[in-house]
Amino acid sequence: MRTRDTHPVRWILVALAALWIFVVVPLSAAAAPYAAMVIDARSGKVLHSRNADTRLHPASLTKMMTLYVVFEAVENGEIGLDDVITISRHAASEPPSKLGLRSGQKIKLRYLIRAASVKSANDAATALAEAIEGSEARFARRMTRTAKSLGMTKTTFKNAHGLTEQGHLSTARDMTTLGRHLFYDYPEYYNLFSRTSTDAGVRSVRNTNRRLLGAYRGADGIKTGYTRAAGFNLVASAERGRERVIATVFGGRSSHWRNARVAELLDMGFKRSPTRVALNKPAKPAYLGKLKGGASGGVGKTVRLASAAAVKKSLRPTARPVPETPAATVVAKADIEVALKQAQAVELTPETTAKEPSDTEAAEAVGSASVAEGTVAEKAVLASVKPELRPNSLVLSDVSREEPEQQVVTRISTSGGRNWGINVGRYPSRYKARKVLLKTALSELDTLDEALRKVVDRPSGYDANFFGLTRETADLACRRLQAKQMTCFMIDPG
Repeated sequence: MRTRDTHPVRWILVALAALWIFVVVPLSAAAAPYAAMVIDARSGKVLHSRNADTRLHPASLTKMMTLYVVFEAVENGEIGLDDVITISRHAASEPPSKLGLRSGQKIKLRYLIRAASVKSANDAATALAEAIEGSEARFARRMTRTAKSLGMTKTTFKNAHGLTEQGHLSTARDMTTLGRHLFYDYPEYYNLFSRTSTDAGVRSVRNTNRRLLGAYRGADGIKTGYTRAAGFNLVASAERGRERVIATVFGGRSSHWRNARVAELLDMGFKRSPTRVALNKPAKPAYLGKLKGGASGGVGKTVRLASAAAVKKSLRPTARPVPETPAATVVAKADIEVALKQAQAVELTPETTAKEPSDTEAAEAVGSASVAEGTVAEKAVLASVKPELRPNSLVLSDVSREEPEQQVVTRISTSGGRNWGINVGRYPSRYKARKVLLKTALSELDTLDEALRKVVDRPSGYDANFFGLTRETADLACRRLQAKQMTCFMIDPG
């Protein structure tokens, strides 16, 4: 009888537990405010938005900015992918999700990047921040400054991993903007976000976004996030044909609900996006680097150096001086002046007329002549000597009044017809254009090995060009580069 009385009670307790798990827990996640944003990644046009400017908790979407700053630091030589990082106690103590790094452990930067982007590891994100700025707090301030330079006006970061912290907020619009910049500013790293798994040095890790990557055709990134305060967040990017759409969701009720909603938004985006649209890449922000003492640079920051500590030597090599008169013309003038003085002082003989002075002899003659001009005695001697008639074989031109036309010869063609070129893009800095030229030349040695690399300054940027090609070689090089999804068009001789 006692067993029969307790049996219903047991079932009531089980039912209450089930109700807590399947109703109360999802409702707590659903309490996070919902926001969404969809854009055409090519043009930046907004295709859908809802509460897109409401400041919310970004959760691990934060790591998109962590990685953006890391990519920027690597590109500008602050740190290298193969630099070995020592894990601090603070980084090792971060809560999951994590790679499981131990205090004092050493690991290459590239593996920390993989763990943060694919596994969304909090300990890896903190280690990256400390490796670049020395402390997570300084790195977070740099993240906020970088966000402002990208146009993310309503975003403030307090840490590198995205765990809930007062004042650590962003919006669906800002995170969509960041996703677009990641794709266009650092395409060489973007493939990280599409990997379903990767080697993180200490172990292989699986992508937190692998379900959407595997289920939605064309999906290739970018980042998931979850905390109780944020709900289930996701910034997703997908490409179909010539179209690319980026969709962002904040405040999802569950990972399944979030993925389904993002799929709906991506479908909406592809339906509303035109097949053909002018590509309008976002402008990459200027690199601010670090201030003296390890603090990163930022807008409104000024570094003042004492006079004793001021830089006395330029860190950049000075520009090569360009002579006002070409060297060949100077030598010609020297030869003429020497010959003229010799003609005035002595009678020219056939032997001396036929002999052509060497560069050394001409220079010595010019030096002695210049000294002679400065002495009164020599002037008297020259005045007393009656100049002889100029020999017919000596022809002098009025060099002082007729300057020769200056020409710049870049390459002497020996094969004929090598007057075509190709353009591989326009870039915001001369450094970037040179870097692209070098990488392109190395990837196309067969066609561009002997081409002349040249950066042309334009009002809107710097053109990266190759010259000295035949028409057939230029055409072949462009077709090969375009097959690799690289910009290229031919430059005709005109």
